[in-house]
Amino acid sequence: MARYTGPKCRYCRAERTKLFLKGERCHSGKCPMNDTKSTGLPGKDPRARSKKPTDYGLQLREKQKLKRTYCMLEKQFKLTFDEAARIPGKTGENLIMLLEQRLDNVVFRLHFAASRNQAAQFVNHGHIFVNGKRVSIPSYRLRPGDVVSVGVKGQKMLMIKENLKEYTKSGVCQWLSLDVDAMKGTFVAVPRRSEVTELEKINEQLVVELYSR
Repeated sequence: MARYTGPKCRYCRAERTKLFLKGERCHSGKCPMNDTKSTGLPGKDPRARSKKPTDYGLQLREKQKLKRTYCMLEKQFKLTFDEAARIPGKTGENLIMLLEQRLDNVVFRLHFAASRNQAAQFVNHGHIFVNGKRVSIPSYRLRPGDVVSVGVKGQKMLMIKENLKEYTKSGVCQWLSLDVDAMKGTFVAVPRRSEVTELEKINEQLVVELYSR
């Protein structure tokens, strides 16, 4: 599976917002985005004046934010968009729903992993099961009623146990259910766009306009 392996903080700096790509570090004082005065665009002087963005520039930045939030490369993201465009309804909302159905995203939202990147690693290494069967494809699409669980070896991993402690602080999304002791959760339903509050600052319509040019 092709994936970006470079510095994650560079993405956040490019988008001028936290994308929470490095788990706990993003919530700590070590995150470079906490110092907004000294943080500029990658490769540019933070004191340099930025030009007023064009319509294309705004659309591109919105697409990049959404793509990078879900840790996807361009080809895979475009294929997902094309599928969303074929589904009846609003293309932008369909895109969000398809992204939320990804296995690596659900593993992250169930607190088995601290980030989507880490979730993809757990899936690739065979630690995640769907309905009792090992699935090693991060982009695997879940359906309502599917049960996602951590394998026997994974249940012994200190990292996953530490990640699950976050459940006591923030719980899980309303379209998921989690049994912490058994380390398994259920994908109850496909979320509506309004329920994905993490993306409330993203305007997916700009993504649709970009790919419609």
